[in-house]
Amino acid sequence: MPLQIPNLDDRRYQELLDEALARVPVHNPEWTNFNKSDPGVTLIEVFAFLTENLLYRGNQIPERNRRKFLSLLGVPLEPAASARGLVQFANERGVLDTVTLPAGREVRAGQVPFYTELGLDVLPVEARVYFKRKMVNADPALSEYYNLLYATYNDEAVDQATLELYETVPLDANLPDGVDLGADTLDGSLWIALVARPTDKAADNSEKAREELRELVREKIAGRTVSLGVVPSLLSPALDLGPGRVGTAAAGGESLLRYELPNVTAGTELPPEPEARVAKYKSLPSRAESDVLAMPGVVQITLPADKAELRLWTNLEPLESGVGDFPPALEDTNLNDRLLTWLRVRPQERAAARVRLLWAGINTTTATQRAHVANEQLPDGTGAPDQIAFLSQTPVISGSVRLTVTERNGRWDVWTETDDLLSAGPEVPGLDPAQPPGTPAVTNPVTLVFTLNRESGEIRFGDGARGKRPPAGAILRAEYDYGVGLAGNVGAGSINAGPTLPAGFKVTNPVRTWGGAEAESVTEGEKQIARYLQHRERLVTKEDFKAITLRTPGVDIARVEVLPAYNPRLSKNEPGDAAGAVTLLVIPRYDPVQPDAPVPDRLFLDAVCRHIEPRRLVTTEVFLRGPDYQSIWVSVGLNVMAGESIAQVIETVRQELLKFLSPLPPAGTSQLDSQADLLAAPQYASTKYGWPLGTAVTSRELLAVASRVAGVQYVNEVFVAEGDEPATENIPLAGLELPRVAGISVTAGRAANLNELRGLPGAPTDTGTDAGTDAGMIIVPVPVIPEEC
Repeated sequence: MPLQIPNLDDRRYQELLDEALARVPVHNPEWTNFNKSDPGVTLIEVFAFLTENLLYRGNQIPERNRRKFLSLLGVPLEPAASARGLVQFANERGVLDTVTLPAGREVRAGQVPFYTELGLDVLPVEARVYFKRKMVNADPALSEYYNLLYATYNDEAVDQATLELYETVPLDANLPDGVDLGADTLDGSLWIALVARPTDKAADNSEKAREELRELVREKIAGRTVSLGVVPSLLSPALDLGPGRVGTAAAGGESLLRYELPNVTAGTELPPEPEARVAKYKSLPSRAESDVLAMPGVVQITLPADKAELRLWTNLEPLESGVGDFPPALEDTNLNDRLLTWLRVRPQERAAARVRLLWAGINTTTATQRAHVANEQLPDGTGAPDQIAFLSQTPVISGSVRLTVTERNGRWDVWTETDDLLSAGPEVPGLDPAQPPGTPAVTNPVTLVFTLNRESGEIRFGDGARGKRPPAGAILRAEYDYGVGLAGNVGAGSINAGPTLPAGFKVTNPVRTWGGAEAESVTEGEKQIARYLQHRERLVTKEDFKAITLRTPGVDIARVEVLPAYNPRLSKNEPGDAAGAVTLLVIPRYDPVQPDAPVPDRLFLDAVCRHIEPRRLVTTEVFLRGPDYQSIWVSVGLNVMAGESIAQVIETVRQELLKFLSPLPPAGTSQLDSQADLLAAPQYASTKYGWPLGTAVTSRELLAVASRVAGVQYVNEVFVAEGDEPATENIPLAGLELPRVAGISVTAGRAANLNELRGLPGAPTDTGTDAGTDAGMIIVPVPVIPEEC
């Protein structure tokens, strides 16, 4: 049976008041007026009220004692997480030279500081990123015009069917979905134009002077490193942790993209023979510290040391520019006059199927949100065991603390952080009494250590037997970094200041920063202590997976479903069929794209992956997945009771149906609100926190939900359908499938027809991009010149 907590005193206000008034004749017989207006009675009432409050507090464990007991378990709160991002530098008006910025350069978004993680060469050039977009459903008159125009492209007439029109489009914020190099481009490539700065002027307006300026700029960038920032699309809600290996996206220095320059080593002029006038390219050495197709990152590309290799062909015919494999034609004459060379980016064959890029740009590096504290003086050493000191700024960045202890004789040492003081050695080597005589003294050189609570900034030293004590009077100084948590998530363009940047330099963040999160609250932390004592930070049981995953720092998880022995890669698979596999269905609390049916992006899954990777068993294969939403349509017809507002009842029914079918738990609830939820039946827990997995959507259940709404007299009809299918009584869901309401109609009277709710689907149009193309026919990409006034 559970432990019964004793009640020290259960008296209430009225009982205390009556007892005090009953004692008055014994202790003060002269007091005979006990009316409410008597000042003495008023005083007794006040003290009865205060005593009741004291008794209530006496029956509770005082908060300080309770939290002290819990803190002895050594389970700290999760500290705030620092944001990360990409920052791009631009040498707009500085000296015409390549400037190397080392790592650790401070940049700011208002009062929020960031520090760069990787040094880079800032090239004194601009970069414009383009791609060749297919022209779908081109005007027949336009196609005919270009067919005639390119009929004399070379000595032999070009077959009209081989011409493929395209337009040159910049990759910028106007393309919210980015570009799929396989589906959206004509040649599967991204083209980066390196151009001279507009502030660098030629001696005069002659072509010779402009070429001299371009040669000067080429000399300044030859042999230097291009730091190319790449932001991929992160919409793929899947990440796998194979047994015995790290599942985070890491390329180990191997790039999944190919970087090429025009091959003009043999000369800048193309041969006169038409069949030999083709564009050739050479690959550049590159290094990527992470898989830039899985998460934002930086690729370091080394340019040739010979400036002659940075030139372009000089004898292109007017109709050759942009044709075939040649770089896209630039219609801006001013930009064309400043063009130095082109950098071509295309995927390796094994990565071609998943290349969708949102942004790319040079002079980019990674940065983390942190602020630096130098030479902070802590309280002097006392020589007492288990001395404690506190850092003034929190949360502390992991691994950033450098503690210096200076003794009275002037000797100083650097103390290091440790996870466990019990593993430290004693101050003075001593004999182990459990060992026989003659055993050498116990020696453990690890003595100058301390433990750190990153959330509170608490530094704890040893007791002498386990870790050295700071000597009495010793001066303690700390140097460390700290973060600001959620405030580090800033929008694109917010980072715009660098106190230590050279003159003429500017900095910005091309995309928003990510990963910042607030520290765990005391209430949430207390809920985790009992669970921690069960799982000990090891992923073994189903409850362990749920509790530890929900505590992932840096992300806001609304729901976690654990499917043991389930592999989503297998076509016919039920939980229990795949031994050693665990599938985690994670749903974020917020999704700006579709708030009613959130989908985790790659950054979200990567944060969860980094959190659970060191805690899983080495033989366990973990699959991180987002939900597979199935679009359903709902139409309800009902009658409203007399005297009720028809509009209000209809809207209430609509909201109740949406809440019933929602994949998210109700606002303000958490899957870890109660320990009993983890021990409840799976069906009960799932129903409480969103639509349960593997549960079909039936029209009868929706009818019951609508009937329970106050003001509904009865429900006439309920129609449900999946996608374009006709109405049905039952929509089965399996695996990771959850319903998403694509459209809902609630009307008074008869239910609306589902086809009217969905809208009549238009006939599919044939783009014609592949129709009539012979497999052996050569396709010639041809640029379309935009119309100008």
